[in-house]
Amino acid sequence: MSDQHSFETLAIHAGNTADPLTGAVVPPIYQVSTYKQDGVGGLRGGYEYSRSANPTRTALEENLAAIEGGRRGLAFASGLAAEDCLLRTLLHPGAHVVIPNDAYGGTFRLFAKVVQRWGVDYSVADTSDPAAVRAAVNDRTKVIWVETPSNPLLGITDIAAVADVARTAGARLVVDNTFASPYLQQPIALGADVVVHSLTKYMGGHSDVVGGALIAADAELGEELAYHQNAMGAVAGPFDSWLVLRGIKTLPVRMDRHSENAAKVAELLTRHPKVTQVLYPGLPEHPGHEIAAKQMKAFGGMVSFRVQGGEEAAVEVCNRAKLFTLGESLGGVESLVEHPGRMTHASVAGSALEVPADLVRLSVGIESADDLMADLTQALG
Repeated sequence: MSDQHSFETLAIHAGNTADPLTGAVVPPIYQVSTYKQDGVGGLRGGYEYSRSANPTRTALEENLAAIEGGRRGLAFASGLAAEDCLLRTLLHPGAHVVIPNDAYGGTFRLFAKVVQRWGVDYSVADTSDPAAVRAAVNDRTKVIWVETPSNPLLGITDIAAVADVARTAGARLVVDNTFASPYLQQPIALGADVVVHSLTKYMGGHSDVVGGALIAADAELGEELAYHQNAMGAVAGPFDSWLVLRGIKTLPVRMDRHSENAAKVAELLTRHPKVTQVLYPGLPEHPGHEIAAKQMKAFGGMVSFRVQGGEEAAVEVCNRAKLFTLGESLGGVESLVEHPGRMTHASVAGSALEVPADLVRLSVGIESADDLMADLTQALG
């Protein structure tokens, strides 16, 4: 599939070759562990064992590379499994990493509780300020890690500007593109070396699969990552791969609706007397609005806000919501609400990444925007 095709066309067709045996237009689920060889070393299509490669996973990985504009896509059992593989590939004892001051709690836990035990240390920086990133770099820095928009504070990082910092430092720029999805943002085109996804979220899109992905900008790094993917073994299974591949086909139309609904929800919240702050990059007053408008096609489906009355008031909003389901994760067709301080970001409590106790995070789904706004209005009281 030519990379000259539009995103919408690539999302549906890249990696989705008709089955040569039956002509099925959807790739089959190759629920298989091993493959018959035509003599010792005589592999059919390069398949020998499904940890190393599986045709359904191959279809997804080809699709991921195409829609992110990368040279190699790799699918994993979860987003954190993808991150773990990436860090074991790029880092060694004594290395240093710059991470955002508002990173996802699971990512922070991986650095603070796991990676540090390998002899790797990290510095926390406000990645929305390239000068702050530059100041955090030292001669041992191998990776600069960026989330944009960030989770849960919806911070925006200028990817191209931080890519310049990374190149000068001789470090790899890694961008977690989960919140935006490749439909809204293309980090590799802006200078990223690797893109990370939790496929569980917008890529799958239906809250029915857990998965992760890495997309490498250059083929050599892609080969290194593929070696470690096989050596470590946390690969996406065939059915999970099939579910994500199916989800990606509708990613563009879903992201358009997520973004439209989130913009309406954010505007409503800015007018509510019990809301003290709305964090959404689509709002002109958001400090990252201009950068987001430059590097994103739209502003996405995630909205966070702070509530008058502190932590207990924020928890009550979460508990009173009805159409917004109280739950962790995000990016599904249904709307979710959560309290980051007690739920997804409990692991950063007491650290430099601790989130405000009065913060509520919304994953705005594709239901009727009027119904969603009515639910938030009643939940706020």
